Amino acid sequence: TTDATCSLTLTDSSNDEPPTAILSDSGVRKHNNRGSSDKYILHCSECDYNTDNKWHLINHVRTHTGEKPFKCSKCIYKTAFMSALKRHMRTHMSDKPFECSQCNYKAAQISYLKLHIQSTHAGDKPFECSECNYKSAQMSTLKFHLKTHTGDKPFQCAECNYKSTTKSNLTIHRRTHTGDKPFHCSECDYKSATPTTLKTHMLKHTGYKPFQCSDCSYKAITVSHLKNHMRTHTGEKPFQCSECDYKSATTTTLKTHMLTHTGDKRFECSKCIYKTAFMSELKKHMRTHTGDKPFECSQCNYKTAVMSNLKRHMQTHTSDKPFECSQCNYKTAMVINLKRHMQNHSDH
Repeated sequence: TTDATCSLTLTDSSNDEPPTAILSDSGVRKHNNRGSSDKYILHCSECDYNTDNKWHLINHVRTHTGEKPFKCSKCIYKTAFMSALKRHMRTHMSDKPFECSQCNYKAAQISYLKLHIQSTHAGDKPFECSECNYKSAQMSTLKFHLKTHTGDKPFQCAECNYKSTTKSNLTIHRRTHTGDKPFHCSECDYKSATPTTLKTHMLKHTGYKPFQCSDCSYKAITVSHLKNHMRTHTGEKPFQCSECDYKSATTTTLKTHMLTHTGDKRFECSKCIYKTAFMSELKKHMRTHTGDKPFECSQCNYKTAVMSNLKRHMQTHTSDKPFECSQCNYKTAMVINLKRHMQNHSDH
């Protein structure tokens, strides 16, 4: 009857093994599908989502379970949706139907093209700072920037000594205490605390790296990444700690170092005495207890607990060895290996 209510359990035995969805029915809706007169409205038990299509609900439930049954045969990419896998597979093929109208760039996905245009062909920035080289497309953002020169930081963190010129920056900073990363990449498992870092990350999926190092074959997706890389050649470390002699090549590593002075380590391991200022670091540490190594090489059996280790390992499968010894013919794909090698010369 049209006022009936019931509950359903949908399961599927296909090879993709979709999640079992517990469904409830809030009523019956008429339709003319293959002679049937009634149609159930299917509801997600975790949120307000509803649909009349079983497969739509099964796909939706994966957003709650985190299940990603569709795997790329070429790399470590996984996704909850077949349509997303099809889009991803274009990155491994020459099929790039989306073309930039301002240069020769081509993309496999429209989202990649949009990111390219935003990062490369951004509009004019007529508002210039009188104190430095900063430029902005909007007067409002220039006003925020000018506060970095005045020293006015009215927004203070309740957990540490951090102060900010804007409330939005304070909100972002608070996530270093909570570990909250609300911005999710649609192509992989990456999560970010800010939309800006997510946009930068998304460029990695496009494969577009317009900024090239003049000293080696390194290419970068942003000019700031290239500047950071160039310091591996120059040895420059312009960012200095105000509390000790520590110097860093990047502001990110300096910020991490500064936490060693504040003593703010609110994230504690339940298995040992380890403490850290970052939830992400605690998650990495916990793998030393569980033995979990979720990051797998697509070229061999190598597994690791940390994504950065996998990135370094992947360089061993390429012929690109940009780091050369100045005293012999040794070449390597990683700067850390070159540093170890150079010790052999200094020991003799």
